[in-house]
Amino acid sequence: MEINIKHIAKLAKLSIPEDKISKFETEMEDIIKMVENLPEITSESALVDVNNTMELREDVVIPSSPRDEMIMNAPQTAAGCILIPKVVE
Repeated sequence: MEINIKHIAKLAKLSIPEDKISKFETEMEDIIKMVENLPEITSESALVDVNNTMELREDVVIPSSPRDEMIMNAPQTAAGCILIPKVVE
């Protein structure tokens, strides 16, 4: 199977250096081969066991890091909040 990494990178809006393209194509081919070799799941093994109630654990409130300590370690703060650089246009 031939993988077109340049096309995949374009769809994902990624830039891949020319010297890395063959490496990524090989790795992607290996991943696809591995997935193709996975065993089939029969519908019987995929069904939910109605006898298993799957009881969930009780939620327990655990104190997290104190806000004052987090703000002291932040490079920039305003109005009690940590400022981060804008990452979305």
